[in-house]
Amino acid sequence: MAHQQAHDEKLDALLAAAARVFAKRGYHETSMRDLARESGVSLSGLYYYVKSKDELLFLIQDRSFAAVLASMEEAIAGIENPVERLARFIDNHLDYFASHMAEMKVLSHESGALSGDFLSQVNAKKREYTRVLMDILADVERTCGAAHVNRRIATYTLFGMMNWIYNWYDPLGDLSVEVLSQSICRLFLGGYVGMPVSESVMPHLTAG
Repeated sequence: MAHQQAHDEKLDALLAAAARVFAKRGYHETSMRDLARESGVSLSGLYYYVKSKDELLFLIQDRSFAAVLASMEEAIAGIENPVERLARFIDNHLDYFASHMAEMKVLSHESGALSGDFLSQVNAKKREYTRVLMDILADVERTCGAAHVNRRIATYTLFGMMNWIYNWYDPLGDLSVEVLSQSICRLFLGGYVGMPVSESVMPHLTAG
């Protein structure tokens, strides 16, 4: 068991280093030799843990989604109020990725680099994660009233708001993850100034 734990810890460190390199260089522009050099692991050491660069990318994505799914399920378990479930979903997502910014960038930019079974496994976790959020939003609508926009659009818009933070958010800066999470939740639910937008103002917009 100690050997397995040591193996897992070494693999986690290797995946974190690979995520930083992929985030900086791009997946296709990075070779296994680049990864070995920048992660401080020998090339033979890399191949001891993974068979290929594809497997490295797969493990970064798969383990990230598995981790955020597991912590999300724990965060919302037993919470009946759908607005609170939504707030906890957002908080969990941002709390995880604020400490895994390189992984967030890799997940956002390199999602199309996988293929075959690797892609199928990652997409299955993505669908599961997305379904949970859509179900929460459906419950929010039933509790708070009909939504003004299509739920699928709302779902992916919220993911966009949360995932874009790798471009500007500094986890060591003056905005805590708690403030970030609360602000995004309030912005998503209430809009920037809470102003209703009628069809007379923007007639091309209709709720779906």
